[in-house]
Amino acid sequence: MKRFFLSKSLPCAAVLLAAVTTLAAPSALAQAPAWPTKAVKLLVGSPPGGPSDITARLFAEALSKRTGQPALVENRPGAGNNLAAAAAAKAEPDGHTLVLSPDTVLTVNPLVYGNQGFDARNDLVSVSIVASFSQMLVCNPSVGVKTAAELVDKAKSTRITYASGGPGVPGHLAAEMFLQSSGARMDHVPYRGPAPATQAVLAGEVGCGFLATPTVIQHVKAGKLNALAVSAGTPSPLAPDVPTLAKALSQPNLDVSFRLVLQVAKGTPAPVLAAIERATMDILKEPDIRTRLLASDLVVQGSSSAQAHQVMQAEMARWEPLVKRLELKAN
Repeated sequence: MKRFFLSKSLPCAAVLLAAVTTLAAPSALAQAPAWPTKAVKLLVGSPPGGPSDITARLFAEALSKRTGQPALVENRPGAGNNLAAAAAAKAEPDGHTLVLSPDTVLTVNPLVYGNQGFDARNDLVSVSIVASFSQMLVCNPSVGVKTAAELVDKAKSTRITYASGGPGVPGHLAAEMFLQSSGARMDHVPYRGPAPATQAVLAGEVGCGFLATPTVIQHVKAGKLNALAVSAGTPSPLAPDVPTLAKALSQPNLDVSFRLVLQVAKGTPAPVLAAIERATMDILKEPDIRTRLLASDLVVQGSSSAQAHQVMQAEMARWEPLVKRLELKAN
């Protein structure tokens, strides 16, 4: 009797399981987010040609191919990337407006800028850390230094200036971390963006500057600028012979790198956020994307949203003491 009962029960169980699965399938499908359902706008807070813009255009191209929906990059430069971030924060929270910004929008800008009409730390949600990048320390040949050690020695006895694209931008922060770590003193000359800052160093109006490697490498190769160091903990693929600050200053743990963070407006539904996160991580695994970003001195990260949040919390804690010590305020 026991054997007969089991043989009859197994087919019934299988039928019941199939029925439950069939009924559950439409429900599961209904829960899957339909994203994107229209064109995706990807905002960038810097002019064309910078790390954020280069990454955004590669990402948008790949996203469009992957989803079949247009992905359009829109540059809204100004206020240390705040203009683009604010527009994304105020957009409809449906996942169709994204913003790609350097992490300084979260870590530094809230301390530097006055009322911008939004709170980057609370009005935006980080989807993923897309890539990391560094800055290159360059000097006009007229300064007469070819190594970071020579610059440190000379800056202790001679007034030397350095340029940046504005208060609190990566180049400014990298320079101040360099000065703090080395004990040297240099005077900051802020400009309205990295392009005029680069031109100022080229013209000799300002002695040195921490600037994006892709922006200055051509001038280094032409002999118009001397490359002293890169701020990240690893050498730049565009300039492998230029030492890191860690090596130049004999401080192994010194790593002054920055991150590009993909964000959406707070209130974006969790399933949509998960779909964007999944698409981003898949795109950043593509060999062609990784190669093209590396060629622009960008190191692919591809973190999860949770990981991005944890890293940003740590970066806020790292930069806040420096910002407060310098009493950084944007005009």
